Amino acid sequence: MDLNGKVKKGAGGRKGTGGPKKKSITRSVRAGLQFPVGRIGRYLKNGRYAKRIGSGAPVYLAAVLEYLAAEVLELAGNAARDNKKNRIIPRHILLAVRNDGELGKLLAGITIAHGGVLPNINPVLLPKKSAAAAKEPKSPVKGTKSPRKAA
Repeated sequence: MDLNGKVKKGAGGRKGTGGPKKKSITRSVRAGLQFPVGRIGRYLKNGRYAKRIGSGAPVYLAAVLEYLAAEVLELAGNAARDNKKNRIIPRHILLAVRNDGELGKLLAGITIAHGGVLPNINPVLLPKKSAAAAKEPKSPVKGTKSPRKAA
């Protein structure tokens, strides 16, 4: 009750004190993550993967997903920088994933739209080096100079 004798409304009538409400802290902040723990927990429940979902499951899954995303983004950023680009495109993601052993194994069965393929030429298709071409020097001999122009 306040000074006028009326019952204070607030917090659904649960709290009799009527004091200031404590600021909520998200589970993502508590876990030190960027990925949404609450949303992942909701997806786990609504997906009906199991009858019951533990409180640590969405935290663990969010941490794993965040790690994978950071790994792919770092490698794709390096691929973009190698191609002298500031923006990551699907081609950079494909190059990053396919050139990394563990990520390549994890994402072996997927297709990345507009990613293309890894540059690869079968050695059988390359021209053969002949024995005579290998013995000849590639640069001309230093003794032969071009004649000077007559003035």
